[in-house]
Amino acid sequence: MKIKHILATVLAAFALCASAQHNFVRTKGMQFFKGQQTEPYYFIGTNFWYGPILGSTGQGGNRTRLCAELDSLKALGVNNLRILAGADAGSKHANTVKPYLQAKPGELNDTLLVGLDYMLAEMAKRDMVAVIYLTNSWDWSGGYGFYLRETGHGDSPDAHGEGYNDYVEYARQFFHDEKAQQLFLNHVRNIVSRTNTVTGKPYREDPTIMSWQLCNEPRPFGKPEVPNFVKWVKETAALIKSIDPNHLVSTGSEGVIGCNVNEELCTTVHNDRNIDYMTVHIWPANWQWASKDRLFEALPNVYNKTTEYLAQHDRIAFNINKPYVVEEFGYPRDNNFHGAGSPTVARDAFYAFVFSKVNESRKNGGPMAGCNFWGWGGSGRPINETWSMGADYLCDPPHEPQGWYSVFDNDASTLQLIRNAFK
Repeated sequence: MKIKHILATVLAAFALCASAQHNFVRTKGMQFFKGQQTEPYYFIGTNFWYGPILGSTGQGGNRTRLCAELDSLKALGVNNLRILAGADAGSKHANTVKPYLQAKPGELNDTLLVGLDYMLAEMAKRDMVAVIYLTNSWDWSGGYGFYLRETGHGDSPDAHGEGYNDYVEYARQFFHDEKAQQLFLNHVRNIVSRTNTVTGKPYREDPTIMSWQLCNEPRPFGKPEVPNFVKWVKETAALIKSIDPNHLVSTGSEGVIGCNVNEELCTTVHNDRNIDYMTVHIWPANWQWASKDRLFEALPNVYNKTTEYLAQHDRIAFNINKPYVVEEFGYPRDNNFHGAGSPTVARDAFYAFVFSKVNESRKNGGPMAGCNFWGWGGSGRPINETWSMGADYLCDPPHEPQGWYSVFDNDASTLQLIRNAFK
């Protein structure tokens, strides 16, 4: 009887483990599959990078708002959220997200970690999944500059405006500084191997996580560092898979534009055996496909450029037999206004265009498997042009005009588009 009891316990545990395994998002060829569903998983998602901060009980925390935002997104049919694990201490020259998850290498803010735990637990209740990026190529959340400063390179220059070229020269050092990279890899180990304090479940066993993402918009920042960049992607992805073989791993890249505008490099990076799918970002105004004073008039050119860019990534996806996600795309409000509820005719047109491309791919079984608009501002409201501690968190990072790309809960026409995206 005792042997039978032990055997039954072992079989039950195995069945539970197998059941959990079946709940993860996985890839098969150029498509995603979620859990035990037999139909491919195509989705409309959003960027909600500040969610874990709201989930904390410390500075910046607001669990009431977090839960309300998740409910609003769920009601819209948005079930895929791209979030930042947490910010690193920033440069004195940058307006960086606060509070910091990592003020010094390996010294993590437990309150913010619990905020991430809490957000994942609340997402699980709503059958949502998260894509979690672990660092940033830009200084608005510390990123490369944090690790370079901690290894003797000084503060990063301001990455914006006239300081961009200086920032590029500074940031590319990350790819040949082994000490800086080791500090980052230690951070990866700390996050990926974590156990959720709210659910008691190790992250590696939690199907609420769809994908671990190496970085937000990783770039080699020029040709000299390309070999080191490829090596970094390979080693980081392999480390994540060694800790957590259950989850997908992605780069967080803008696609070809984030790979020195080189299709071959983009193909090489995303063809790595430990990278499960390709990522693409589309920023018409930032990339000068549209000017801020002619947003509506520029739409025909924006549609053409977007179609060409997607076709380029379709080609790569077919070559490497993997799906891709347009995980960032955005368009300014009409007349470049930033206030909640101000007109969004041009933005709505661009959103509808991107949604139509996902729908077309879904109907044809294509590799464009989803999109995450940038981004969710929800019930937050901009107070000033730039963000400072105490202001509402929006999806516009601290260095950008507040309200520039955020979708608010009173943007009725945009919300209706999102709600009907797959109808």
